[in-house]
Amino acid sequence: MAPIEDTLTALLRAANDGDAQAYRAFLETLGRQLRAFFRNRLSARPDAVEDLVQDTLLAVHVQRHTWDPERPLRAWVLAIARYKLVDSMRAHGRRDALHEPLDDESEWLASSAAADAHEARRDLARLLGHLPERQRAPIVHMKLEGLSVIETAALTGQSESAVKVGVHRGLKALTARLRGSAG
Repeated sequence: MAPIEDTLTALLRAANDGDAQAYRAFLETLGRQLRAFFRNRLSARPDAVEDLVQDTLLAVHVQRHTWDPERPLRAWVLAIARYKLVDSMRAHGRRDALHEPLDDESEWLASSAAADAHEARRDLARLLGHLPERQRAPIVHMKLEGLSVIETAALTGQSESAVKVGVHRGLKALTARLRGSAG
């Protein structure tokens, strides 16, 4: 786990045990992370960032009882943030920027969707587990977390070229593995 995720996880656990100060610190820290997440994705609509941060924090507050402390907090929060981003893009006619069909905005709250997401995360983790770290880490940071090549290089200690090669080779290996298991 990344240090920020460790911090957020500890704060939310304490908050769920009734520590109001920990909850306040959790929301403030998470808010900073969400601002960066949305700023990177909404450069054309910087005015929408704060609204999305607040919408996401509210959803996290309302749904915090659904977080499974045995699962990574980051994945749970990113799923909520991503759905809020999709809703915002849909509301502003940005369907062309989406890669998935848009569902009813409340559908993601359904327990079956949560179960599907849990299974998908488990399957993805298992699949990524077959890759060497030099390929797995760049894919996770760039393709799943949305970080840039520069940010990923800094996090992994690899050169930018090595990050690009790791993503390319890792995706190629995953594709070959999936084709092999499907055929």
